[in-house]
Amino acid sequence: MGRLALFLLTACLSVTAMAADVIKGERQETFGDVTVHYNTFNSTYLTPDIAKAAELIRSKSQGVINVSVIKDGKPLISQVSGTVKDLTSQSVPLSFKQVTEQGAVYYIAQYPVPQQEIRTFEIKVQNGDKINTINFNQELFPGE
Repeated sequence: MGRLALFLLTACLSVTAMAADVIKGERQETFGDVTVHYNTFNSTYLTPDIAKAAELIRSKSQGVINVSVIKDGKPLISQVSGTVKDLTSQSVPLSFKQVTEQGAVYYIAQYPVPQQEIRTFEIKVQNGDKINTINFNQELFPGE
């Protein structure tokens, strides 16, 4: 699982985003002393071993969203939920699962990417009784 954490961190920080709206240089939002990093990518970027270890489906028609929550430079255990909507406002819930490894905590979920299109993501991160929401658009492409 060490390779999984390394890959997800690398993906979160370095996979280029093909977004429909203007994207900040870093895919992150700060809420007081909590920073939420997020990124989406096609599951074909995962090697078969990493996909299997993370229990993810590796397919050209499956995307992955990766979220990490940091407070004071350390991972913060959180409740992460969300949805992804297509242009017709059809919503798909995101079922995040927590991956904990070597002092890192990630939340990953998969979603369908049947065709090239712009999708709207809404991610909710809950810490205690405080819920922070991130909204962003991203153009998605099925993999090769």
